[in-house]
Amino acid sequence: MQRISLICVGKLKEKFYAQAAAEYAKRLSRFCALEIVEIAEERLPESPSPAQIEAALLKEAEAVRRRIPPSSRVIALCVEGRLRSSGELARTMAAWASGAERGLEKRLVFLIGGSFGLHESLKAEAWGKLSMSPMTFPHHLARVMLLEQIYRACQINAGTKYHK
Repeated sequence: MQRISLICVGKLKEKFYAQAAAEYAKRLSRFCALEIVEIAEERLPESPSPAQIEAALLKEAEAVRRRIPPSSRVIALCVEGRLRSSGELARTMAAWASGAERGLEKRLVFLIGGSFGLHESLKAEAWGKLSMSPMTFPHHLARVMLLEQIYRACQINAGTKYHK
């Protein structure tokens, strides 16, 4: 069974986001071993300077790195990442899963940044970068959207009609 982790900066505070994420996590339990890790978002003043933002992102990046399991394939969600259709994501995840069965990769880890995104060093170190859209979304919604797309990819790979 494929092992997937989401490492997310920030906690889901709104009940409706938490309920949606929990629903997709429950659905995904048939297809993969899913782990969701929440990293505390650094506190910043109301109008932070670029230096304050950089320092906060660096601290968050250090906390994220500590939670990435060894032998993981890391995918950073970021606006400059590659746009993929649901079908492309499904095919890519299937390829990763087949590699995992041969012992090449142990876990697929998706990184979701906080309000100011991910530190550049995390993006540079990632195996891949994925963009959900050129539009901007709250990071809480991005988590729900990613979980849904992972579920959709699993459904596509299983040959169901969910994705239609």
